[in-house]
Amino acid sequence: MRDLESELDTTVLDDPVGASLGGAHAHLARRHGEAVRYDPEVASFSSVGAAPGPGAWDDLVGLLGAGEFADLFNCPALPPFHWKPEFILVGHQLVQAEQAEQVRPAAPAGLRVVELGAADVPAMLELVERTRPGPFRPRTRELGTYLGVRDGDGALLAMAGERLHPPGFTEVSAVCTAPEARGRGLAGYLVGELAARITARGERPFLHVAATNTGALALYERLGFVRRADVVFRGFRTP
Repeated sequence: MRDLESELDTTVLDDPVGASLGGAHAHLARRHGEAVRYDPEVASFSSVGAAPGPGAWDDLVGLLGAGEFADLFNCPALPPFHWKPEFILVGHQLVQAEQAEQVRPAAPAGLRVVELGAADVPAMLELVERTRPGPFRPRTRELGTYLGVRDGDGALLAMAGERLHPPGFTEVSAVCTAPEARGRGLAGYLVGELAARITARGERPFLHVAATNTGALALYERLGFVRRADVVFRGFRTP
């Protein structure tokens, strides 16, 4: 693993949810004291910062409500012991290396690559339901650009989009392909296209992948992404 910290300041990626909601996605934020979360129709993620104060967890309860789900993404801190764990998922955080800008898979032959908008949400939600790439809600597409691949009949075969947006970085997420269209390089093309667009506006692409998803990890490494950190995604139920 290369030492990316020596190349650029990636410390904002330690708490990418908080960094996004304090900047590019501030218009989608809901706050209470030290706690912040996305509008629930957009995303499930919450944050209390990289170094939460003594009242931060109470603030998160005040923000979410009692007995509610707290999706802490890769929160650097853990809540008090009486919070009920809901899930834990080990993964990796990857950042695209600078010299990877020229890695661009070929466009899929005979298919249409489109930018997805509000009218495409039902098809996006259906594809997510079939493929389970991770959290995706009716307004998730408002986080950034989403691209899709459609066949000649208009069916949505694959998609990928932009999610978290800490200063200087944009996350590539919701990468998914319908089972009947796999093996055709659609995911690689979409990730490469999004990464090129992110780089063109002077930002660095990054993404997250479950440790068990070795196929996706291999794809991202072929596209020039390198591991920055191992991460643990956690969800809790508020007391």
